[in-house]
Amino acid sequence: MKPICQAFQACVEEAKVEAVMGAYNRTNGEPCCGSELLLQEILRGKWQFDGHVVSDCWAIRDFHEHHHVTANAIESVALAVNQGCDLNCGSLFVFLLDAVKEGLVTEAQIDQAVTRLFTTRMKLGMFDEQEKVPYSSIKYTEVDSTEMQQLNRKAARESLVLLKNENGMLPLDKSKLKTIGVIGPNANNRRALEGNYEGTASRYITILEGIQDYVGDSARVLYSEGCHLHKDKISGLGIENDRIAEVMGVCKESDVVIVCLGLDAGLEGEEGDTGNQYASGDKRDLNLPGIQEQMLRTIYESGKPIILVMLSGSALAVPWADEHVQAIMQGWYPGAQGGRVIAEAIFGEFSPEGKLPITFYKTTEELPEFTDYSMKNRTYRYMTQEALYPFGYGMSYTNFTILNTRIDHERITEAGISVMTTIKNEGSMAGGEVLQVYVKADRDGTPNAQLKAFRKVHLQPQESKELTLHLPVEAFALYDEEGRRKVEAGTYAVYVGTSGPDSRSYTLTGKKTAEFKLVSELDTEV
Repeated sequence: MKPICQAFQACVEEAKVEAVMGAYNRTNGEPCCGSELLLQEILRGKWQFDGHVVSDCWAIRDFHEHHHVTANAIESVALAVNQGCDLNCGSLFVFLLDAVKEGLVTEAQIDQAVTRLFTTRMKLGMFDEQEKVPYSSIKYTEVDSTEMQQLNRKAARESLVLLKNENGMLPLDKSKLKTIGVIGPNANNRRALEGNYEGTASRYITILEGIQDYVGDSARVLYSEGCHLHKDKISGLGIENDRIAEVMGVCKESDVVIVCLGLDAGLEGEEGDTGNQYASGDKRDLNLPGIQEQMLRTIYESGKPIILVMLSGSALAVPWADEHVQAIMQGWYPGAQGGRVIAEAIFGEFSPEGKLPITFYKTTEELPEFTDYSMKNRTYRYMTQEALYPFGYGMSYTNFTILNTRIDHERITEAGISVMTTIKNEGSMAGGEVLQVYVKADRDGTPNAQLKAFRKVHLQPQESKELTLHLPVEAFALYDEEGRRKVEAGTYAVYVGTSGPDSRSYTLTGKKTAEFKLVSELDTEV
């Protein structure tokens, strides 16, 4: 099968990216950074890419050390350059001279790579006078400026996802609280604000600091780290679960407890900063690491209202928390200003509006083996089981409805179709909502309904807005075994709503998506 990724294809053909990085793994037996199929036939051939290709760091070394498709470094660099990898993130390209001497690569092929790389440098203005290059006028003081901090807060506000809010527990009213407990290894963890490949901010506002700043002197904030992020104790001389008495003390004195759990870049950064204990950056499972859930259960036993805030760059399986905790937020890695934003969300300064861009599964065990490269039971497109929290899902403090949803044609043509609807904020709070359009081909062996269009709108209470989203004919296409994107004759379903059309989304939101049946007489490659 010829692999085609529509998202990458759009980046190349529509966005005209200048650089593409190859992956570490092999596809159909070829290492991606030395793949004739991926780099020559598809990227530069079918997609007409004319920028440069760079390897992921040390990926070319993997050719002979781990993939064993070459015998040594000389053969590895020759394979990479011959297949169109122009730049090595690493140090192996020093062996290119040896590869030329051995006749494994020609000077002309190296010249081609160098030409591509210098073309990019020229486009960046690296050989022009500085006053002619717009980038040269950007001062260091513009980094972490007031404007950039505002952008950080805006991104954090729009990406924060409210996963559960039982009986409208959130937002909290600080005037009704005398003591707030903040517990957890991510409550005051600066590393959980950022992922990796980060710069240095002038100030980091953790969740604890954000809550302290927000409530000021109106309420007392009690804090406990609670437990280590992934070990069974905090103090090297301590016993297992060495902060549990402190946790229980905070719970006893608090009116509400905000628990901050999850991961940080040290656990899921590239190659894993904590070392091989946590699989060099690959998570061993989807569970909360260490004794985090054990601590959460202790907090639950206190009987106090709980808000769980999870910081991570990926999905976590938290079915116990979903069953027992009243409110759950997914904060991702929200940036240096993230703690301030999460505090504002908890106390209702704005309504959460993020939607999940990935699937949160119930357990690791329900997923296929890591070595199984089929897509069955992976991602919302191929799942046969219900998710814990589905792709496209996210709650709000206000209530949005869609009205008068319709399509302009019931027959799919080369022009595609358009979807029209009115979205209304029927609640009492301003907020943002995402209209989502999914497509499902009604024939055996096809994926579940797939997201094909979306748009976010911000509405004041009782405000409404009519939206039109166009689905091009490509939205109805699927790839065949030869990697050809085709629209086939038959029936298709189009779903329109503020979440996916799956049963779990309906259970969580109580809202059904509008459904339309369309017919295609086309049988063509697009």
